[in-house]
Amino acid sequence: MFGAHGVGYEVYNRKHEVRMRIEKKREEEYRKSRRMVAAMDRIAHGNA
Repeated sequence: MFGAHGVGYEVYNRKHEVRMRIEKKREEEYRKSRRMVAAMDRIAHGNA
């Protein structure tokens, strides 16, 4: 937790605003990775 987000688990668990900031970042990273996978899939299958 600390290495990826700079926040220890105790702070993450205790502070709602910190938790929401981290979860928003995780969601954005997840969506970005899904877009990248979809783009690579299109390229690999010739549907670009």
